[in-house]
Amino acid sequence: MRKLWPLVDLVFIVLFVAIGRSAHRHGDSAAGLVSTTWPFAVALAVAWALTWRRGRGGTAPLEGFVIVVITVAVGMVLRVVFGQGTAIAFIFVAIAFLSLFLVGWRFVVKKARRRA
Repeated sequence: MRKLWPLVDLVFIVLFVAIGRSAHRHGDSAAGLVSTTWPFAVALAVAWALTWRRGRGGTAPLEGFVIVVITVAVGMVLRVVFGQGTAIAFIFVAIAFLSLFLVGWRFVVKKARRRA
């Protein structure tokens, strides 16, 4: 089951991208969604690889925040390197949204485990 948890994070990243593309009227094509998502998906894979390499499960809220920081940092670097660009406001929005959702689901799981 733990091997599937990165997919939960990926779903929230796709949601982040879809909402952002819609809000900025960039269209909802599959190609556009993939183009915007891939840097963050690659960064998420890096974050999870580092998490597992450190012997962590990646499900604790603090680990979630580390995953957010790595995902946003690497994702933004990839966007710049591959000509997609970024803006300071975009970085803050990414940190806020991904912190809320990538750390948020971990709090929900933690709370549910305590009750069980």
